[in-house]
Amino acid sequence: MNLIEMNSICKSYRNIGFETRVLKDVTLHIKEGDYVSIIGPSGAGKSTLMAIMGCLSQPTSGEYILDGEEVGKLNDRKLSRVRNEKIGFVFQAFHLLPGVTAMENVTLPLVYAKNPPGNIKERARELLAKVGLEHRLHHTPGQLSGGEQQRVTIARSLINDPRIILADEPTGNLDSKNGIETMKTFDNLIKEGKTIILITHDQEVAQHADRIISIRDGQIASDSKVSHEEQIRSL
Repeated sequence: MNLIEMNSICKSYRNIGFETRVLKDVTLHIKEGDYVSIIGPSGAGKSTLMAIMGCLSQPTSGEYILDGEEVGKLNDRKLSRVRNEKIGFVFQAFHLLPGVTAMENVTLPLVYAKNPPGNIKERARELLAKVGLEHRLHHTPGQLSGGEQQRVTIARSLINDPRIILADEPTGNLDSKNGIETMKTFDNLIKEGKTIILITHDQEVAQHADRIISIRDGQIASDSKVSHEEQIRSL
């Protein structure tokens, strides 16, 4: 069953009489448990596509069905529910609150949850331990390295147990060592049944996935499976 269905998606922006077409007739389907990389140069439309997948933006035309719901028919309240319950976001810029601890940052999405768990702190501890930060529970972002901050954002993305993880350039602000550790975390999450979609311009990062979709000039240029041998060479 397809968890994500995007059919003939187009996205345009208008500015003072000019129209810029960012996505042009994009059609793609992603099944539950898939590990997908969307790769392409800067300006290709990758982040716009992610914003639509994450219900942060609406397409100009086309149909987007997420987990059986046609996203274009959902009101703002229902879109917020979908984002909060079904999608975990990991951004290049971390987006952590500077004055609060790692544990408090991880629990932030639960503020908007319809039915938050009763053991919020224990859940946050478990997730921080999962990403190797059990010794950093009470540190603020300013006391953490870039790699540690990114692992906090991954833990935060998991707090509502979403089915989908959307990661936009997750290694973009990291050195090679921390980038490798971050990708190991994603590799482990796919084994737990999560659906992971990586947006990246880095071919080595893309090779961690089972499927690579190449975007160029707002269109899908290629869509291919990654062989087991290619994945081994990337690790």
